[in-house]
Amino acid sequence: MAVDFKTQNVLKVGYEAWEMIGRAPKSVSVVRPLQRGVITDFDIAQKMIRLLLKRLRLPRFTRCRVLVCVPGSLTDVETRAVEEAVKSSAIGSVDLIEQSVAAALGSGMPIDEPVGSMIIDVGGGTTETAVLSLGGVVSSKSIKVGGYDIDHNIQSYLRREHAIAVGDRTAEEIKIAIGSAFPMDDTLKAQVKGRHLLTGIPETVTLTPEEIRWAIDEQIRAILESAIYCLEGVPGELANDLIETGISLVGGGSLLLGLDRRLQEDTGLKVNLVSSPLECVVLGAGRALENFDKFKHFFLTNSKRLRPARSS
Repeated sequence: MAVDFKTQNVLKVGYEAWEMIGRAPKSVSVVRPLQRGVITDFDIAQKMIRLLLKRLRLPRFTRCRVLVCVPGSLTDVETRAVEEAVKSSAIGSVDLIEQSVAAALGSGMPIDEPVGSMIIDVGGGTTETAVLSLGGVVSSKSIKVGGYDIDHNIQSYLRREHAIAVGDRTAEEIKIAIGSAFPMDDTLKAQVKGRHLLTGIPETVTLTPEEIRWAIDEQIRAILESAIYCLEGVPGELANDLIETGISLVGGGSLLLGLDRRLQEDTGLKVNLVSSPLECVVLGAGRALENFDKFKHFFLTNSKRLRPARSS
């Protein structure tokens, strides 16, 4: 969100605000009121929710049923903050659902059936991994590693190795252009413009896919380790199911070239890229709301927030 910090007015939201990063005047701050699923600015988060509800053009006094997708790593305090932000902005009920469960519903996985299903949702601030069966979470892992961390590592690499400073948008563009988790077409190269840290003068450097792969390897390894952690806690029968069904990979981070092949090589399971990886979570939340009674057992209550043995 782009906010005028003098008046506290919201100027732009979403992609339009993203376009202002690095170009906004000093009086305007581009902020993320939610980071890694945690509210970092309560007042701005409230304004964001009110703006979203306003866009729905709901009739006055309409009672809304709101479902919020949250990472599995949220503490009770962080979860209550999310609930309060929504309750103060909307009239009606507020329920929570784990992001991995919503993603599984949105991708059409048969999580209510007696068969093991595994999903990895690589988001901007977190990666959610879960094995589900018979309407419950068998094993799960939530780590605070995602697409933004990959972007930041690219920025750090450029500062350290080339003495070049680039912004968040440029780092993401580099990731999309030549980023990969597995050797792909390493003949591609990218011309990157940035500010030289010593001279302050704009400068252009040439980057290779191999360089970027090395720069982001720490984050890729963390994602792989979370998948292996989940698999270690799966009973034998469900493990047999996963050999057949494989792993479904969703989220914006799943679009990183070669991530599916790297996962397949490290886990020995086939990896399925779903057709709408960016929309799976929100589609799953919509499906849960439309079939409220059928899926309400997935919603988080105080007792459900006590994680099972193999969850983290």
